This record gives sequence, C-alpha cells and structure tokens, in this order.
Amino acid sequence: MLLHIPNVLDAATLAHCTALLKQADWTDGRVTAGTQAATVKNNRQLPETSPVAQQLRAIVLEALSKNPTFFSAALPKRIYPPLFNRYGDEANAFGNHVDNAIRTHPATAQHVRTDMSFTLFLNNPTDYDGGELIIEDGLGGRAVKLPAGHLILYASYSVHRVEPVTHGVRLACFTWLESMVREPQRRELLHEMDLSIAALRGEHGETDTAVRLTSCYHNLMRMWATV
Repeated sequence: MLLHIPNVLDAATLAHCTALLKQADWTDGRVTAGTQAATVKNNRQLPETSPVAQQLRAIVLEALSKNPTFFSAALPKRIYPPLFNRYGDEANAFGNHVDNAIRTHPATAQHVRTDMSFTLFLNNPTDYDGGELIIEDGLGGRAVKLPAGHLILYASYSVHRVEPVTHGVRLACFTWLESMVREPQRRELLHEMDLSIAALRGEHGETDTAVRLTSCYHNLMRMWATV
C-alpha cells in the first residue's frame, strides 16, 4: 500500500508547528538509524526527549486519532512516538534503506513491529529543491513530495530513500506503526471494503446491503485482528 492522506494538519496547526520548529535544536539523525541505514543517513533530527519534540508529537498523534482515512488504512495497534527530521545544507539526504523490523522505544522498552511507515510533510515543496521520498515498488520507484500537512503511508519493508535537498530546508515528521492486521493484503482488503461501505451509504443510505457488508467487514476484523 502507498496511500496519500491529505490535510492531516490544518493551516492553523501547521503554523503552530512552524513556530515550534523555529525553537528546535537539531542533532545527528543517525541516532535512530539501524546498522545498515546509519551508513547512508545524513540528516538532522530532534532529540526524542526535547520539549519541542514532545509538543509536536502530541499535536501529530491527536491529528492522527481524528483522521478516519489513516485509521481505516493502517488499523494501528501501536505507533512508535513520532520523530522529526530536517534535510538541508550539508545534512541533506538519506540513501536507500529498509526500516528495522522491530523498533524498541528507549524510555519504555516497548517493542513495535514496523508494519507501516509514514512521512508527514511540515513545509511546502516550494520551500526546497530536491528532497523527494523515493519508495521502490518494482517499477523504478515512486517519488513523493507533498504539500505541508499531507501524509504518505507505505509498507515498512519497502526500500526507500530521500533525495538530496539542493536548496532550502525540508522538514517532516516520520515514524512506524504496528497494525492490528499484520498481513498487508488483508489490511488492503479491509480498507477497500471500508471505502466501499462508506460510498454505498453515501449513495443509498443505511440499506440492508450496507448492513450486511458492514457485518462482513467486522467479522473479518474478528478473524484477522490481534489487539
């Protein structure tokens, strides 16, 4: 799955995030990289314990909790506390890598199996040159560069990279999540069913067919989900 979710953050929230980011003290991004990723990672990150990161994290998690598209597609069981990165100047790229299968939070020791990853863009594409997120899909890779407040959700097992930022600064939030439904094909099927049920209700109201399909959806969830 490669899903673009628009307007996760509205204009007012983005303005608040921008003000917070102006106060940020950045550190070497390799602090959260795995062994392979650390060899190709060259960016800056907010320390996980910094007050600015904590405030931004709360904003992002609240926005995600209110976004029905995100929930439908990801069916999140656990979300690793979101992180924040900066690409620009000399620290401006992240080469091809695959996310670690398990992330362990240093403060809580809680394990998160990385089924899906996301990048939430915090400034606009006109603010920088380059910086595309390239997600390999077997067809040469898809380039993603979204407006501020928009999110891309994708499989954590995908090989991906961030192209060099040649002018300006790219700011983003990123993290990984463990889904209640582990198998990607089952997750995608449930998401398509959810979208179809919503469309059916929008066109015809609460019909017997919509009720039966909703029953099928939730029975599949009972079969496949772990909570």
